Amino acid sequence: MQRWLAMICSVVVAAPVMASDTAWDKYGADIPAGAVVPLAQALAQPAAYEGQARVFSGRVVDVCQKKGCWVMLEDDGHGARVLLGDHDFYVPKDVRGDAQVHGVLSRVTLSPAARDHTAEETSAGAAVAEVEYRIVADGVQVRVDEPDA
Repeated sequence: MQRWLAMICSVVVAAPVMASDTAWDKYGADIPAGAVVPLAQALAQPAAYEGQARVFSGRVVDVCQKKGCWVMLEDDGHGARVLLGDHDFYVPKDVRGDAQVHGVLSRVTLSPAARDHTAEETSAGAAVAEVEYRIVADGVQVRVDEPDA
């Protein structure tokens, strides 16, 4: 009886973990196991994180509306544009939710033409800053928001 009770308890305790592992929609390469850096932490000290492949976390709040070739990742008021490799893979244009991305962070100065081009691809046609942080990613996983009922 105690064995059955122990088995049932372990299944009940493990169920949320198993569910969270399967809740990710994955695009590109698998996200490697290991430390995950919140985007706000990385952008608070960008020099410590630039140029190194890392797993960053945040929330997907916008997606390229032309092809789904980039996403905007935000965390605690900080944002970075995540480029999906060299157009190696794409995400659905309506995807939103908590995300992890594996890639390399850099600071980029955009020309006026590049800013205009990027603004045309945003879902709201929002203005694009002259300087932005970017992550060139080889993998993205998103916990997709459920539509409101």
